[in-house]
Amino acid sequence: MAENEWLSKDFYKVLGVSKDATDDEITKAYRKLARKYHPDLNKTKEAEEKFKDISEAYDVLSNKDNRQKYDAIRQFGMGGARFAGGSGAGGFDAGAFSDIFGSMFGAGAGAGAYGTGGNGSRIRFQTGGGNPNINDIFSMFGGGAGGPAGAGNPYGGSYEQAAQPEDGEDRNSKINLTFRQSVKGATVSLSADGKKFKTHVPAGVRDGQKIRIPGKGKPGRNGGKNGDLYLQINVAEDPKFSLRKRDIIMDLPITVGQAVAGAKVTAQDIDGNEVTFKVPAGSSSGTEVRISGRGVANRQGDGDLIGRVQIRIPDKPSLKVKHAAKEFDKECGDFADELAKER
Repeated sequence: MAENEWLSKDFYKVLGVSKDATDDEITKAYRKLARKYHPDLNKTKEAEEKFKDISEAYDVLSNKDNRQKYDAIRQFGMGGARFAGGSGAGGFDAGAFSDIFGSMFGAGAGAGAYGTGGNGSRIRFQTGGGNPNINDIFSMFGGGAGGPAGAGNPYGGSYEQAAQPEDGEDRNSKINLTFRQSVKGATVSLSADGKKFKTHVPAGVRDGQKIRIPGKGKPGRNGGKNGDLYLQINVAEDPKFSLRKRDIIMDLPITVGQAVAGAKVTAQDIDGNEVTFKVPAGSSSGTEVRISGRGVANRQGDGDLIGRVQIRIPDKPSLKVKHAAKEFDKECGDFADELAKER
């Protein structure tokens, strides 16, 4: 932006800070607004224009020299220096001009309607309309004021585009959990960029699942937000328990007599606590019996502990047991024949 546009721009108002704001306050205000109006985050036309305005404001106010010149020019334009109407040397109050610009040039601008340019030449101010010609004012800084924005800086050097906020990249990591940790949830220690931190893995995570940890990816740049960390969960198998949605499944071995007559069968849950399953009469292998509320507990609700019936017989039954088994089959009538048809 050319400096002759500064009179129409209130950069302090654009950033929402006072005129005596510190550098830190200006930077914080810019970053806050940049996150709100950045085109990657806010797709509206209004946001795009707003982002350009706050970038222009920050580009000037974050530079000490530019801010000093901006403040002086704004003061000058709002009546800080006095110019009288008419023509001739008496129309310009050099004392007032010196008050504003003296610290920038090391001396007053000169007497009458003349000032000294950056190249040592004398410049006459136009005072016919009661106000000086702004192009004459800017020419005193060492160059013309009317060049296009970004083409050059009348104070020397060139303008630089305000750095755009960039979000940090995401990271990927892995962690190994026991089956019990996956069921109950766990607090685990992780590290990123040499810094350790703790995070909570929710109850009910599954093997291969990924959970997102916001802000623990690579750092953002120029006020952009940090990336996220995606943590892949590896769950060790358990010889006794498995997971089905929020239900914990376990095998429940019982005898033929318990399956036929029904029984109350005790077992241990995943915490080692004793629980009792009610096995109904006539249960077969594969029948599932459950205890409510003993599964995974999370925000979706509480799962159950499910015992999957497995009818077991001795590896080496005695003659008496074999005879009893045959008698049992006889008492069951056509049941053996019905099973044969299913096979």
